[in-house]
Amino acid sequence: MTKRVLLLIVAAMVVLGGCANPQVQPPKPHKPTTPSEQTGEYDVYLLIGQSNMAGRGTMIAGDEKPIEGVYILDTEGNVVPATNPLNQYSTIRKEMKHQQINPGFSFSQEIYKATGRKVLLVVNARGGSNISEWAKGKATTFDYTDASGNKSSVSLSFLSEAVRRTKQATAYGPLKAILWHQGESNSSNPSGYMDKLTELVSNLRAELGAVPFIAGEIAPWHKNKDKFNPIINTINTVIPNSDCVSSEGCNMLLDESDPHFGRDGQILLGQRYAEKVLKMVYNK
Repeated sequence: MTKRVLLLIVAAMVVLGGCANPQVQPPKPHKPTTPSEQTGEYDVYLLIGQSNMAGRGTMIAGDEKPIEGVYILDTEGNVVPATNPLNQYSTIRKEMKHQQINPGFSFSQEIYKATGRKVLLVVNARGGSNISEWAKGKATTFDYTDASGNKSSVSLSFLSEAVRRTKQATAYGPLKAILWHQGESNSSNPSGYMDKLTELVSNLRAELGAVPFIAGEIAPWHKNKDKFNPIINTINTVIPNSDCVSSEGCNMLLDESDPHFGRDGQILLGQRYAEKVLKMVYNK
């Protein structure tokens, strides 16, 4: 048998051997491509409110890294690894330069650490928003700058956007709770605030289910804290399955004229939100 014939026989055996191995499949993509394949894989949380929920705590080196076990809904409705600033995908946010650390950073870390469940955040806050702008049927016109720097004037319902995006997220898992931090814009005259908040919660629950609703106090140095915080602290006596977190001990971003929490204050606030959720949702 010539050398050429031997080579042809060997080549044929290699080809036939490859055809006879149907169990070898190309690697599957790491991330499932349809929501139905991921249903139940995540615990979903909606984070809404004004600037302190949007996040103004100054980011430091390392804050931009992915948060272990935590994911976020992007503007297209996709689930992506969560990175700060968490309000970057809000469809109603102010410019990106204003988005920094918010309570969701430490909140989501604490929930994942305590439960082992993947956390999926829907963060849709708007700095400076008044609770009246969160009313059903209310559309607000504002300038929106996308991630590419393109600015446009849009008119959206803050409530409807929160509901729409949360429904996108619940294709991947159940909504567990709603976190609300707002009030600075209403703090000078908070009369009727709890009535408006009760209506907001009712509208959210009508669309998303009767999940726990947790609100936060405004800053303890805020000039209107004595007007507003006693009112928000009555929430669990007015709205069923609700509670409030304290802002005591949370540091300030700049000085007493600024209503924003600093990075450490945001982290402490997020941990307090997590304590409430762990008790109300997971009985921990």
